[in-house]
Amino acid sequence: QELSYVHMHNVTDSVNYIFRHYRRDMDQVHQHRSTTDYAPYLKHMIIEPDLVEFLERVRPVYQLAISTNRTTTMKPLLKAFGLENYFEKIVTAGDVANPKPAPDALLDILDFCGCKPEETIYIGDSIVDRHHTSTIPIPLIAFKNRELEAEFHVNSFMEILQLEPFLRSV
Repeated sequence: QELSYVHMHNVTDSVNYIFRHYRRDMDQVHQHRSTTDYAPYLKHMIIEPDLVEFLERVRPVYQLAISTNRTTTMKPLLKAFGLENYFEKIVTAGDVANPKPAPDALLDILDFCGCKPEETIYIGDSIVDRHHTSTIPIPLIAFKNRELEAEFHVNSFMEILQLEPFLRSV
């Protein structure tokens, strides 16, 4: 239950949830978290095997952006995998007053890109992503999560190119 929660939520909410039974020590917990270097943990992450190929195919055709509940780890993560130059806009939980599932990051991205919701599509894997997109509304591609209510479901990035919205353009 904790792993599922942490996967979907921003770092502050996640830490508060994990340490919910130790409320009196939360200042110490957040102090430690804010000074922890996450770089050594990045080597344990595994990139999806077709992500770079997918980005190479869609980057010339579409504006790409990220809305994430990550904060300070997002840019080092992108750099570690050589992905930082694929995205026009990256909005983390630390960049907006109200992180996902609130629509703040998506509204920021739409404004930056000059796009309307109906010209946009979001790839996500959790109920937080569904809530994030439903308030605008923006169609959701559920990535590796068949149980998630979404307009589309895929198990790999390259499958996205076979979806109706992409057939005519990539």
